[in-house]
Amino acid sequence: MPAQTTAAVPPPEAVAPLIRGVAVLRELTEAGGTMSASGLERATGLARSTVDRITSTLARMGYVRLDGRDAVLTPRLMELGNAYLAALRLPSLLRGHADALADELDESVSLAVPDGDGIRFIHQATRRRVMSLSFRIGDLLPAERTAPGPLFALEWTQEEWRSWRDRRARDPQDSAFSAVPPRERPYGEEEFGSRVARAREDGWALDDQLIEPGLVALSVPVRDPGTHRIACVASVVSHTSRHTAQDLRQALLPRLRRAVATMERELRRAPTTEPAPSALAAWTGGSKQELGREFVESLARGLTVLTAFGEGRARLTLTEVAQATGLARATARRALITYEHLCLVTRPDERTYALTPRVLSLGFPPLSRTTLPRLATPHLRDLTARIQESASLATLTPDGKEILYTAEATAHRVMSVTIPPGTRAPAPETALGQVLLSPDQDHALLDEEREKGLRTLAVPIRDARTGARVAAAGVAMHAARHTHSDCEHTILPALASTAKAIETDLKAASRFTHVPIT
Repeated sequence: MPAQTTAAVPPPEAVAPLIRGVAVLRELTEAGGTMSASGLERATGLARSTVDRITSTLARMGYVRLDGRDAVLTPRLMELGNAYLAALRLPSLLRGHADALADELDESVSLAVPDGDGIRFIHQATRRRVMSLSFRIGDLLPAERTAPGPLFALEWTQEEWRSWRDRRARDPQDSAFSAVPPRERPYGEEEFGSRVARAREDGWALDDQLIEPGLVALSVPVRDPGTHRIACVASVVSHTSRHTAQDLRQALLPRLRRAVATMERELRRAPTTEPAPSALAAWTGGSKQELGREFVESLARGLTVLTAFGEGRARLTLTEVAQATGLARATARRALITYEHLCLVTRPDERTYALTPRVLSLGFPPLSRTTLPRLATPHLRDLTARIQESASLATLTPDGKEILYTAEATAHRVMSVTIPPGTRAPAPETALGQVLLSPDQDHALLDEEREKGLRTLAVPIRDARTGARVAAAGVAMHAARHTHSDCEHTILPALASTAKAIETDLKAASRFTHVPIT
């Protein structure tokens, strides 16, 4: 990693399978969420058999999906990053204010925290335009090429400045930062030092096309009411076709400062949160025989340790980590030692541990841009493979009169139902529409109402936070293949299980990101 470089030699008590598993997750993240087993073998330097065992274990945990030769990250992996964001509390407390500012200014607004000598995004409120910004939650940027960087550098120690100089000497083109294009011009220590000095004097900072031509940003620090140190930095990001850097400062700085003052008031009045219960990972209930010979239990145990943290559990002792995960103290201790080596965990004091922003490097950036159709499609394909009938996903149009098909999986039969995404149909005349229009209806079965010989069955997809029905999943089949009894006792349980799996992924994906339903 480009910042907070880990020691070359792991400590003796580090868990080697956990180190290798984290390496695989990081390579999958850098590749955009998908990579072949042979690609992972080359990227990590691990033996093919080791890669296969790691991906098999991650698949058993629900963190990746094995799709032919590829390993694909799944939304459930976001629970690791969610643990960090929940423990941090800043996204929960401040994202509403950031979103309101973005609406007021009609510009993108972001929140970022320091990560070694870089900055990492914890919230993005973007504008939908032809020329839009592509930064994602969890993306890491070099501090010197950003507006928040000079503000965070105000609090760097001499050791952190040395780390920054060493990183720039090793990687002058910023090739280790996949979220930004390579550096196009020389950028010396003197220039960054001047920007830091200016930020100290002004209390804000500008990025005038340092990331890429045309991109400008203005940043103001949000300070912790207890320590008065920078908790995060709020930034307004625009394009020179809309604002020059100076225009950004003159036109938007007062409103950004007012928004930051509101954020700081929010932090001052934020109540202390009670620790939320930490559920044991699903895999812990499986026996050795059920988990299989390829299951790397030490990797699974280690990843489970990250989920011990969360809202009201920002700092935990070793005993508390062990209790939250159901692991032995010795097992939890070795995992924490490993994570400290990997810069995923830090020690605020001698007794406690806390997650670092680097946890977001484990799959969060590519997964944070998912949509409900993209999230649901693998589950629909699994359902179709099990029951050999076509499955689809749909949502209501804004006026509630029609349904819009957004995803589908077609059965491989001589005679099958194919309804491509983008198709519309009257909502009351479809099973999908009926479960979306009727809050008390848990499923709908229609027999040849739209087309002779066509039988359809549908169940709702609910938002776990609000309970609202945001979409519906359904199965379409020829009436001759399944009786009503077959539909109720065979197809419906399989469809309901698929809906539950989609809801589980949606819950993980939407906790701190916006998941579009179309």
